[in-house]
Amino acid sequence: MTDDEAGADLRALQDELRGRGIRTLVAAFVDLHGLPKGKLVPLERLPEWAAGAERHTAFSMEGFGSWQETDEATALPDLSRLSRLPWEPDRAWAPADLMVEGKPFPMSTRFVLKAVLAEAEAMGFACDLGIECEVSLLRRGADGALEPPQAGGLELPCYDLGGLRAGRSWLDGVAGAIRELGWGLEAVSHESGQSQFEFNIRYADALTACDRLILFRTMIKHYAEEEGLVATTMPKPFADAAGNGAHFNLSLRRLATGENAFAVRSGEDPHGLGLGETGIHFVGGVLRHGRGLCAAFAPTVNSYKRLSSVNGTSIHGPAPTFNSYGGNARINALRVPTGGGRLENRIPDGAVNPYLAAALMLAAGLEGVRERIDPGPPNADDLGALDPAERRRRGIAPLPQTLREAVEAFSADPLVGRTLGPALRGAFVRAKSREWAEYHHAVGAWETARYGRMF
Repeated sequence: MTDDEAGADLRALQDELRGRGIRTLVAAFVDLHGLPKGKLVPLERLPEWAAGAERHTAFSMEGFGSWQETDEATALPDLSRLSRLPWEPDRAWAPADLMVEGKPFPMSTRFVLKAVLAEAEAMGFACDLGIECEVSLLRRGADGALEPPQAGGLELPCYDLGGLRAGRSWLDGVAGAIRELGWGLEAVSHESGQSQFEFNIRYADALTACDRLILFRTMIKHYAEEEGLVATTMPKPFADAAGNGAHFNLSLRRLATGENAFAVRSGEDPHGLGLGETGIHFVGGVLRHGRGLCAAFAPTVNSYKRLSSVNGTSIHGPAPTFNSYGGNARINALRVPTGGGRLENRIPDGAVNPYLAAALMLAAGLEGVRERIDPGPPNADDLGALDPAERRRRGIAPLPQTLREAVEAFSADPLVGRTLGPALRGAFVRAKSREWAEYHHAVGAWETARYGRMF
């Protein structure tokens, strides 16, 4: 396409957006934590905006460099994914990539995912991903603490229609926005926690799925604020209730034929799970690096309150506790749902940076496919009740139980360094080590209540 043709296309796009009532543009990129960043730009500057004219001081955002690095990053919007925001109809949002001096910014996790997707393409695969979006809808109590909007409730509220009725106004707003954006809303359900909900959105290519999760988090907060409430995907809002997961449901698609590469071919179902050899080897790769990647899937101090266990059994809710795989047993990190053909990673939670997590999961799985890694037989046992010596004999290790343990495994895993590069890996390790140190040195209410009178 010539410059004249490109300019004409941008002018046509500008006229179209103006006709739809768009006045401002957002090129949204994410920081190390997966939090959206950007600027509001008037529609009149669309040609400059589309060319990446907006500059950002990288060191002012965590994990993007030090003050000594003078080069600024520019946000290059992905115009093919430009969407009008249903709740702000005069604003259009596009996911963006960060560039420095015309080259991909090495600290951009969206670029990292693109690089791994290119690796998959070279192997003849595309990657499809569905992310389960769990959310807690809460209010601020008189003391400022978060709490469910309604006192009491069922002890086991999963799938409770009464809970859906109580949150209907907010649910209708979010569900309507998802439909208007064309994401393919499949179902909405009440989850296991009080005032906890799950939105099932149809799977898409991995990059699109990650872009959507970032916008989804913005969407849920807007509709909650309209009602004076707080919507959060915090992994574990309450110690005595289930946490918010963001399970990754992933499969590979053969580019040559469009078929699901994880599906079972004739006479090929090595473990009776409905997962063919490519899928089984993919599992092998993810399990090889499972403990090392856990910090990317569960990236906060709070994440390990969700994954914590007693004798290998999750304390509240069916969260995974072992680096293992199987069928329906939720204690496994990796699950092959009934019918097969896809792999559910149950570790990711509501704080996940989806680009970072998807890139590392895909990189590990592709390694498994290349090297034909055998994960061994699936696990169908209650691993928490199994003798620890037997678990060791089977090569089944528990998932990290603290952020510190997870970061140590992350730092030591060679796949992480190869996939992210030393700069991004180092930034993540430093940020998360600092997070752990700050938490470890904080004095919490439990300590004050327990020790203030004891000693």
